[in-house]
Amino acid sequence: MSENEKTLAPYRSKRDFRRSPEPRGKGSHGWREDGNPLFVIQHHDASSEHFDFRLEIDGTLASWAVPKGPSTDPAEKRLAVRVEDHPLDYADFEGVIPPGQYGAGTVLVWDAGPYRNLRSDEDEDDLSMKESLEQGQIEVWLEGRKLRGGYALIHSRMGGDEKNWLLVKMDDEGADARRKPTSTEPESVISGRTLDQVADQARTGRGDGTDE
Repeated sequence: MSENEKTLAPYRSKRDFRRSPEPRGKGSHGWREDGNPLFVIQHHDASSEHFDFRLEIDGTLASWAVPKGPSTDPAEKRLAVRVEDHPLDYADFEGVIPPGQYGAGTVLVWDAGPYRNLRSDEDEDDLSMKESLEQGQIEVWLEGRKLRGGYALIHSRMGGDEKNWLLVKMDDEGADARRKPTSTEPESVISGRTLDQVADQARTGRGDGTDE
């Protein structure tokens, strides 16, 4: 079994792919630009509505559930709960996970694009994203359609929970305390649909929300 297969084993063990339209994880995605790795943020209307923040690291999407979604205000520290890694082709997934399935609810791609790793060590040598993840300190520059600039993920272990991180906007040209993009820009960046529209299309049998 390859390293990626081992990494994706928890993701696959939680899902029944005969019922869920989610990808099993054998494909790629259509977001790559200039050879840079991908970030994607998915709005997930599950039992607890949240945003999933995902970074492509070593062939899979390292993932965090962010209950309040990302902020453009550096003063805001958003809880980000580490969840199982997802396959790369999940970056394109929009649709409805049926009742009774893990993560049941509607999913859309809220933002996506390439990112750059900003971290280096004391000798100014670049640290890999895997090293940053293991150290619990990630700093990336996002080039999304809604979010742009530096973001930090810090392994806070808040409340004594190993899964708890913090997602913080870095103070740069993309910072803006006045913007509230998660509420003012709810549409998908790949289909232009809202969560309600994705759910309505699935309910009326006009598709799972992935295509027109």
